[in-house]
Amino acid sequence: MMRFHAVFPNLRCSCTRSFPSSWLSSSETCTHLSKHFFRRASHATCDGPTVSGHLRNENPDETREVLDKFQCPDVRSFTKMIVDAICWNTMIKGCLDCMDLTTAEELFDEMPEPSVVSWTTMINGFFRFGQVERAEVFFKQMPIRDLAAWNAMIHGYCENAKVDNAVKLFEQMPFRNVISWTSMIGGLDQNGKSEEALNVFERMFKSSVVPNPSTLTCALSACANALSFPLGMQIHGHVLKSGFCLSVFVCASLITFYANCKRIEKATQVFYEAVHRNVVICTALLTGYGLNGRHEDGLKVFNDMMRTSVLPNQSSFVSTLNSCCSLESLDRGKEVHASAVKLQLGSDVFVGNSLVVMYSKCGAVDDAVVVFKRLKEKNIVTWNAIICGCAQHGRGMWAMELFSQMIRGLVQPDEITLTGLLSSCSHSGMLQKGRCLFKYFSENTSIELKHEHYSCMVDVLGRCGKLEEAEDFVRNMPLKTNSIVWLALLSSCRMHSNLDLAERAANYILGLEPHCSAAYVLLSNFYASANRWGDVSRLRVTMRDKGIVKQPGRSWKLDSLNMKLKELGYVPNKSFSLHDVEDEQKEESLFCHSERLAIAFALITIVEGSMITVMKNLCICVDRHSAIKLIAKIVDHEIIVRDSSRFHHFRSGICSCGDNWQRGHKFISPVMNL
Repeated sequence: MMRFHAVFPNLRCSCTRSFPSSWLSSSETCTHLSKHFFRRASHATCDGPTVSGHLRNENPDETREVLDKFQCPDVRSFTKMIVDAICWNTMIKGCLDCMDLTTAEELFDEMPEPSVVSWTTMINGFFRFGQVERAEVFFKQMPIRDLAAWNAMIHGYCENAKVDNAVKLFEQMPFRNVISWTSMIGGLDQNGKSEEALNVFERMFKSSVVPNPSTLTCALSACANALSFPLGMQIHGHVLKSGFCLSVFVCASLITFYANCKRIEKATQVFYEAVHRNVVICTALLTGYGLNGRHEDGLKVFNDMMRTSVLPNQSSFVSTLNSCCSLESLDRGKEVHASAVKLQLGSDVFVGNSLVVMYSKCGAVDDAVVVFKRLKEKNIVTWNAIICGCAQHGRGMWAMELFSQMIRGLVQPDEITLTGLLSSCSHSGMLQKGRCLFKYFSENTSIELKHEHYSCMVDVLGRCGKLEEAEDFVRNMPLKTNSIVWLALLSSCRMHSNLDLAERAANYILGLEPHCSAAYVLLSNFYASANRWGDVSRLRVTMRDKGIVKQPGRSWKLDSLNMKLKELGYVPNKSFSLHDVEDEQKEESLFCHSERLAIAFALITIVEGSMITVMKNLCICVDRHSAIKLIAKIVDHEIIVRDSSRFHHFRSGICSCGDNWQRGHKFISPVMNL
């Protein structure tokens, strides 16, 4: 009796009173009321579904209404009652659904004779709370283990990334049903073992177990991740024979499979043959178009969804915003943002993360900060997105302030956080902060430093002119050096005209990666700047013989503009015209650089005062950077240039990078009110 009241402290004679309305406002209250209901209902006529309905819907007002209809038994009658097992199990599951593991355990302990269902429900609960060891203990203590209990263990292991344990237990099962096989296939695939998942699927077929739609969905997902086109085609044939093509999830998995295997036309065919085109199928095609670089088609699918009764969900918005990023279309991104707000998904953390990334990559870092500040729920992805966005735009102090807020909010940083912070130090010339951050993460966190982190640190040192320190850093790093780290050093040598170190770095790179085009191009440009045309010719012959192709520079938009530049005193830096020709020809080639052509085109096509955005696939050179600063002074436009490493915001003759992108010096970012 003492134990009984310890579990239900409020269940005494006073339970005849109505429950105060102040109790009826949370999931915890729902559990509290349902315990009263459970104990009263156990004396009266009550079944499990009645209890579960209130718990599942978390509707305490209706629970109270039903409670008041029961006469309150006295304490004596409670000691004599026998509670139906269904009600016990329903209450335990209800407590778990309301995230109350403690009460669920207490109820389980109070059960006169826990059934197999009771044990299995508790095992599922422990796995839900990540308590794998306790689930294992319960499973071992079960007097009788049915197939559902074995399946619960398999599923729980996979959900908690213990897939090896799941495989071991799967092999020990006395017998298996389709749920067992499906759980194992899906679990392996979700944990990055898609090839093994397909092996299990083939074993299932050989054991004469008939797959259901869930099995085929998991198998197709594994085919998509493993790029197993032949097996996926066979599964598609089985789907058509069995009539499972009516399943929305099977159709969506087929679309994803074909899209991943670069058969987007086949994915489109599956989409148009689908009987029911709901949000799941539409999102699968939308995402598939994005994976295959057909972002315009993806946006068309999204627009069709908005025009019809198929309303996009958070996954739809995430995929659409990714397409806007790839197209670098700020206007379309804003339209999608407006649609998300209209459907009350603008504050969703996953949509919000994609919005932060979209605005950052489309050159609108201020808008990214606004979205970030409005998000009530933030996860590590949110923080990383805004920190990396600030880094790309040269807002180093913003990134540092955000990191401080992140630490104060007890959000644990990860390896992406460090990459973003070091990148911000590199782009803003913050040498000492970069050193401190690298030391802090290497000594005070459990984060395993990788090559990209060492590469970023080399870039920090190199941009600030610490080339000897950077070389020592590379030679003494604990990881085996790769071409990425040496490339960072080679790029820094170009900034500071250190040809000897550049040749050493290039030799290391080509020894590790003989077909690295970036090393050949950087070294060739270095030789050209030094008028060593014989070495340039030698490198070009080597590149031709090895089939190495230089990536051409591209950007999307000039006589009057060039005249105005000369009036302002612009003198072309001919060292960046890397051809063995006369100075007049060098000057002409510099005037026709792709960025300047793009800006010239924009000036004759857009409205006065509007922003010009130029996206470039290669790093901007000193001459072009100087020229665009003067162009921004001539015209009434803000010019944003995104090159291969960062954003440059040109306004009134000044660049947001403070010219720090090419050489290291103290650079103070504008203050941000966070």
